[in-house]
Order: sequence, then structure tokens, then C-alpha cells
Amino acid sequence: MSRQNYIFTSESVSEGHPDKVCDRISDAVLDALLAEEPEARVACETFATTNRVVIGGEIGLPDKDKLAGYLDRVDEIARACIKDIGYEQDKFPHATCEITNLMHAQSAHIAQGVDASGNKDEGAGDQGIMFGYAVDETPELMPAPILYAHAILRRLAEVRKSGEEPTLRPDAKSQLSVNYEGGKPVGISSVVLSTQHAHESQSSADIRDIVEPYIREVLPDGWLTKDTVWHVNPTGTFVIGGPDGDAGLTGRKIIVDTYGGAAPHGGGAFSGKDPTKVDRSAAYAARYLAKNVVAAGLAKRCTIQLSYAIGISQPLSIYADTYDTGEVDPAAIEAGIPRVMDLTPRGIREHLSMNRPIYSRTAAYGHFGRPPEEDGGFSWERTDLVDALLREV
Repeated sequence: MSRQNYIFTSESVSEGHPDKVCDRISDAVLDALLAEEPEARVACETFATTNRVVIGGEIGLPDKDKLAGYLDRVDEIARACIKDIGYEQDKFPHATCEITNLMHAQSAHIAQGVDASGNKDEGAGDQGIMFGYAVDETPELMPAPILYAHAILRRLAEVRKSGEEPTLRPDAKSQLSVNYEGGKPVGISSVVLSTQHAHESQSSADIRDIVEPYIREVLPDGWLTKDTVWHVNPTGTFVIGGPDGDAGLTGRKIIVDTYGGAAPHGGGAFSGKDPTKVDRSAAYAARYLAKNVVAAGLAKRCTIQLSYAIGISQPLSIYADTYDTGEVDPAAIEAGIPRVMDLTPRGIREHLSMNRPIYSRTAAYGHFGRPPEEDGGFSWERTDLVDALLREV
């Protein structure tokens, strides 16, 4: 029996956090290519620091003669991202910061393992293990600590960008410690919120006066009590932020991107990678499967693990864990999964319509727990496998 009464903590970071600036740029480069070349292969990494952005990685195109034209657009894409996030500050201005573009053609040796040819199906873009998770403690079937940590920062970004709170700035972090009783979230023991702001004269108390109403707005009624401990800008002044305050790098917030530490992680980052890379697409597929297992009532909590080898199309293993909350044997779930979804890289991409420019929006506030969108964004959050699972398991 798992523990029923405990405190669990997760953190989130805003779109203006240095690592998230880099994730956004990497995914925007990917989206720009997929919008015109749905079969493009992209692995884009970004580094950001004071007044500088460095972008590197690989691009593979069916028509290699088009590569130079896409490479020429990378600077423009990066500046548009920085502007939209909201950076105008002297030491990281979107219009004039120095951008170094080191993108180049994809390795032919990687391509030969991934590309379909003759009787060979498209293979996985790398080896690795991927995990998906779902739990019935929120309507989104996500762990409450990470879901609400994201919600706080998303709301603060909205009021910053609308002009409602003109002294807030893009870089921010949240952290929630959630009380569980009987295995369900019931309250918040502590709130940590650090946000960049405009003026050195603003104190921690001033910032709390600004942010507290929005935090209360997004958290469930009754979760904040007189016993909740608050730490808002606990270091005091936070005017220097973003890549000027701390260097950023693509893929460094993998726990923020997924389940806030409530579930295992295979170690592969998402942003900047096209969906032939199974450390992205198969992690999305694993979340999709776990969510449908829980939505079907087969378990209250579920982890799905998939594993792949580079160049091989079929997964090497499928593992399910329902933490003693299941209505059926996890082995039955494992056996049923291949009957309801093709888990080859191409099967995942086609089932979830992933060869689309839908990735920039995932770069901040979580890849999971967001509503599926009409254009295919967050397709892995659908629960349209419920009936098929119930028939097969």
C-alpha cells in the first residue's frame, strides 16, 4: 500500500526563465520547418546568456537544396520568440542581442537508420526509455502540485502581457508543497514564488501584494489557509533576470516539462526535436496511453514505460504499473496496448497527427495536462482510446 498522508512538492518556471527561452526558440525553429516541410528532421539546441544566443543542431530535409534558405531564417525566428516572451532589457534586447547560428545538415549515418527504405519501416531516432503518467487527483488527470504550479505562472504571464501588472517581468519560478490526505490533495502547506520585477525599490512585500490575488484565483478553494507558509521573492530584489541573470539551455527543465517529479522520467528532453525522435513522440504516446487507462477507469493511477533502439521501428518493451489501484492485471494492459495503438515512430506520428507546427506552445507551462486543440496541438491529451482499451483489456 502506498502512503496516503504526506506532502509533495513540484516547481514550475515561466516562459521567461532562461532555460525556457531556449526551449521556445528550439521549438519555434522546429515549427517553422514543419509548417512547410512536414517530414523535416530537426534537432535544435539553444544556449542563451547576456546579450547572446547560440543555436546549433541538425536539419534533414527531403530536398537538401532548401536547407540554406531555412538556415537563413533562424535569426529572425529567435528574435521573434524573445520579443514575444517580453525581453526588452538592455543586456538581452530582442532586436540587437547577438545570435550565432550553427545549425547544419543532419548526419547521413543517423538518417540511414531512421529513414524507411525498401521493406524497412521508419526506425526510432534514438535508443531510450520513455514514461507516461496519469492520476485521477485532478480533472486533467495530472499530479496537482505541478498542474497548479504551472497555472500560477501562466496567470502571471497573462496579466504581465496584458498590461494589468506593468511592473512584472518575464522571468519567474513557482513551487507548491501540497498536503495529501487519504491519497488525495487537500491543501497547500507552502507557496514559493519568485518573479522578476521592474524596480529595485519594490520589496518582497510589494511583490506579494501584486501576485497573491492571482495565486488565490487559480488554486482550488480552501487550499490556502492561515497555516500556509508564503515565500515571495525571498532573496529580496529580483530585477536582473532572464539570460542576463543566469544562462539558459534547451532541455534542462525535463521534470518541469512532465510530472513535477511525481513519476519516473527516461531522461530525454523534448524541445527542438521532431517527432521521429522517440524521446519526444513516445513520451507523448506513453502519456496518452496512461491517461486513457485512467480515463477508462482501469486504474486510478498509471505509469506506462516504452523502450526503443535506434533504427528499429517496434518498441522493445511495454510496461504498465497501476500502483495497486487497478481494476485489471497490469499485464493485461501491457498486452492490450499494441492492439489499440501502433507504437512504431510512424504509427505514433500518424495516430497523434504530430507532423504539424504545434510545438512552440508546449515550451512553457508543461507538455501535459493541457486541453487538446483543434489544430492538433496537445493531441496526446485526448481520451479517445477509452472504448478500445475497455474492449481489449
